[in-house]
Amino acid sequence: MRLSQEFINAQLDNAVAQIKVLADRVPADKMPRTFQGDTSVSSDTEWWTSGFYPGSLLYLYEYSGDEELLRLAKDKLTILEKEKHNKGTHDLGFMLYCSFGNALRLTGDTAAYKEILLTGAESLITRYNPTVKAIRSWEGWTYPVIIDNMMNLEFLTQASKLSGDAKYRDIAVIHANTTIQNHYRPDYSSYHVIDYNPEDGSIVAKKTAQGAYDESAWARGQAWGLYGYVMMYRETGDETYLDFAKKIASFILNHPNMPEDGVPYWDFNAPDLPADSPYAADHTSNRDASTASILASALIELSTHTDGEESANYLSKAEHTLKSLSAEPYKAAIGTNGGFILKHSVGSIPHGGEIDVPLTYADYYYIEALMRYKKLLEG
Repeated sequence: MRLSQEFINAQLDNAVAQIKVLADRVPADKMPRTFQGDTSVSSDTEWWTSGFYPGSLLYLYEYSGDEELLRLAKDKLTILEKEKHNKGTHDLGFMLYCSFGNALRLTGDTAAYKEILLTGAESLITRYNPTVKAIRSWEGWTYPVIIDNMMNLEFLTQASKLSGDAKYRDIAVIHANTTIQNHYRPDYSSYHVIDYNPEDGSIVAKKTAQGAYDESAWARGQAWGLYGYVMMYRETGDETYLDFAKKIASFILNHPNMPEDGVPYWDFNAPDLPADSPYAADHTSNRDASTASILASALIELSTHTDGEESANYLSKAEHTLKSLSAEPYKAAIGTNGGFILKHSVGSIPHGGEIDVPLTYADYYYIEALMRYKKLLEG
């Protein structure tokens, strides 16, 4: 292990101090989203990132035992609860599991949280189509399924454990298998969006919404897929998922455009964009700290499901990335950056939104990665 307990604790202590700066800036009825041009940007609870801030507070409460963080989290859970009825989004895993799932894990209070989680899981599976064999991501298009949706499956596996009803987990497994079949290219990079025909399950188109072009490897999408399949292996024990996760990891870690510091460009193809790309003039070098955070967390877990040199390699890559994220230029000084921990993330370059800014989910997965590493150190 290359990172010391002192190093990890120092980063977590920093995070506790910084999230309190953030807490002072967040309106009572909103969630923090980003900080742009000296302005804090918040969201309503129906925005897809609404679960990350309470989730971050809960992880930091778990680390510090600081009751103020638990109180701040519970305040936000109160306004977030209504999203359990939201059938208009596939992002309920992010919204409800990263928040209420962590609250249940840490408090054991099933009376407070079980019904919320199971109602949310019911809402999520209304978006499942047995012909397509996948959960619909967005409205519009025909029947779009995005790679990000792999991240909502953990919510369903946990809902089955909580309820004793296998149907949630079964849908998660079917969705994961459909994604293996249709989302991935021969090199184990993923398309962002597969658009299906809901009548017969055939593929209408393979596209991107947030990547550089349809055939490019949008970086955060690659990270979502890796994290999702590592998690599916943990939850099912099916070696297919572990083997697949390793192949995705190999694509990412061995990519010729992976920067030396382990913090990817927003798209793995960004440095090689042709002159006629709409992003070639301004966006060949943007990094995405959110992708790095997700990767670090996923690789730490992957290291625990593998052994020997393979395990050591995944862990050392995660350590290297965490070290990079914990220093300049990515780590903000306490009291700056609107209270967000990390700088230099990218929301969506094609939409011209949240470019080179802090993002709530970058901080969440960074904290999660630190907590996972801390648990490794503690055996």
